[in-house]
Amino acid sequence: MDSIKSKIDSLNKQLTYHEKIPAIIFDESSEASAAMAHEIADLVRNRNKNEKRTVLGLATGSTPVKVYEELIRIHKEEGLSFKNVVTFNLDEYYPMEPGSLQSYNRFMHEHLFDHIDIPADQIHIPDGTLPEEEVDDYCEAYEKKIEKSGGIDIQLLGIGKTGHIGFNEPGSRPDSLTRLITLDKITRIDAAGSFFGEEYVPRRAITMGVGTILKADRIFLLAWGEGKAPIIKETVEGEIKESVPASYLQKHPNTTIVLDEAAAEKLTRVNTPWLLTKCDWTDKLIRKAVVWLCLKLNKPILKLTDENYNENGMADLITKRGPAYSINIKIFNELQHTITGWPGGKPNADDNYRPERATPFPKRCLIFSPHPDDDVISMGGTLIRLVDHGHEVHIAYQTSGNIAVFDDEAVRFADFVTDYADVFQMQDEKADKLLHKINNFLKTKKPGDVDSPEIKIIKGLIRKGEAKAAGRYCGIPDENMHFMNMPFYETGRVKKKPLSKKDIQITVELLNEIRPHQIYAAGDLSDPHGTHRVCLKAILEALKICKNEDWARDCYVWLYRGAWQEWDVNEIEMAVPLSPLELKRKRRAIFKHQSQKDRPLFPGSDTREFWQRSEDRNKGTAKLYDALGLAEYEAIEGFVRYHF
Repeated sequence: MDSIKSKIDSLNKQLTYHEKIPAIIFDESSEASAAMAHEIADLVRNRNKNEKRTVLGLATGSTPVKVYEELIRIHKEEGLSFKNVVTFNLDEYYPMEPGSLQSYNRFMHEHLFDHIDIPADQIHIPDGTLPEEEVDDYCEAYEKKIEKSGGIDIQLLGIGKTGHIGFNEPGSRPDSLTRLITLDKITRIDAAGSFFGEEYVPRRAITMGVGTILKADRIFLLAWGEGKAPIIKETVEGEIKESVPASYLQKHPNTTIVLDEAAAEKLTRVNTPWLLTKCDWTDKLIRKAVVWLCLKLNKPILKLTDENYNENGMADLITKRGPAYSINIKIFNELQHTITGWPGGKPNADDNYRPERATPFPKRCLIFSPHPDDDVISMGGTLIRLVDHGHEVHIAYQTSGNIAVFDDEAVRFADFVTDYADVFQMQDEKADKLLHKINNFLKTKKPGDVDSPEIKIIKGLIRKGEAKAAGRYCGIPDENMHFMNMPFYETGRVKKKPLSKKDIQITVELLNEIRPHQIYAAGDLSDPHGTHRVCLKAILEALKICKNEDWARDCYVWLYRGAWQEWDVNEIEMAVPLSPLELKRKRRAIFKHQSQKDRPLFPGSDTREFWQRSEDRNKGTAKLYDALGLAEYEAIEGFVRYHF
């Protein structure tokens, strides 16, 4: 495993000269997290040897979780002691009880403190229970405690989509200290999932200030996933400004930005390296560069000239692979060959330039849907096309999706059971008792409380019924709809259990039962709560186990996106065009998921409904193909092939 120091030492100054904070990139967030944990562990060990204390500034949220897991492992397996460690957490919601599900106090104990030997009196987390009139004095005392401890040695940070660090929202000053602040609307929307509704998210929080953070000896800002890529580019390459508080880190002499590949994808050296230096012009990079050039100049591929390449940092490409016309034709043909109206392969056709094989036909197609509506939201048009072409289509709903149903929906369905029994004069005392039990529970339920087992079952059945309705509308037989109910998901909370062997085994058994020729899976890793990422990992782990099976040797895996983001055109390997009628059919299939209509429980920061996001992205992809000089379609669903 590369260390953070070795990564920093290997930075290419030619590629990073305009980056205002050193940024290091790991292949995966797990690798980056482990490296960060070892950076902390090395400091603690060295201080312990000299009987010196280590002071850590800690962050919460999903970003540092794997760092804490690795620190726990090092403590338990390698004997690292935290007895001489003092910690100061960045922030806490206000008001907030320490035992609440959303409390950062509870988060830190669950994810770190309860598993190591740190003394309780050396843990400092902002207190969300104070009377408001005491908060200012408390914040001043928090600052003094940090100073008395000797100052923070290593400060861990995440970053919000607004560029906030801690809860220092846009507008925060660079000299700000620990204080009570009002949360930005975008921050509250992003947190809505954890609180089961934006209206339940506290409007305020106590946070260390930017000035407090900048006093730390070393600062590490961690970011994972495509969703963080735009704000990382602004932080690392943009100007210092109040609207992006993380940009103040440019003033700190010892800050490092630690990224996975996805979070780094908008940095110039990753996104457009030809603007910085000569490139190793692989086929993949050439396609990316040509698409970028077309969109920058608003010109179709076949109209690009040598001058266009020369004047936009791509002169060496013309020298090595030119003239422009030859490059244009190559990329035009590559993109043209991604377009197919036959996602399952066209029978009796030359498939040399088609993304899918002509044989066998029909195929067995297995579509994995992380939540009960991802299939129709993300690839509903392709799903319908596969059915229309006569393929044997199966849908595997990986999780129940039960936490994404409002309480009043559960009551409505429980009411239905009771009323049904009344209408048909069926004496069902069990139904009456169940409804009474549900109503009593909901009367005392607080926002964010875990549902009772009965309510979880009802909510799961609601989503299962909607999935069946959508599947039937698309032409899927009931026996081809598989409800996996993966155990990792069933916590009743936004926070899930780790992926288990049982989750993977359920997936293996389904694969071996169906023996698919095609697999479709969600590659939409920007899902803010990580379920898509975990579900994809389960599939990939299962495929490793199945890779030597006869069916697996002749199976293509296609990754779709749609609910949270879309593939870039240069990445797409299969583009399935949709007619206006097919787009309407897809929309109707999405509408079968009534509990997610109008106002989904977990909308993320995008205020559009899922069907609107999906249509806008499909239409946007079609417009990009059109702008590149290819055929004009109403909409396009894009897929990338995964090789295992």
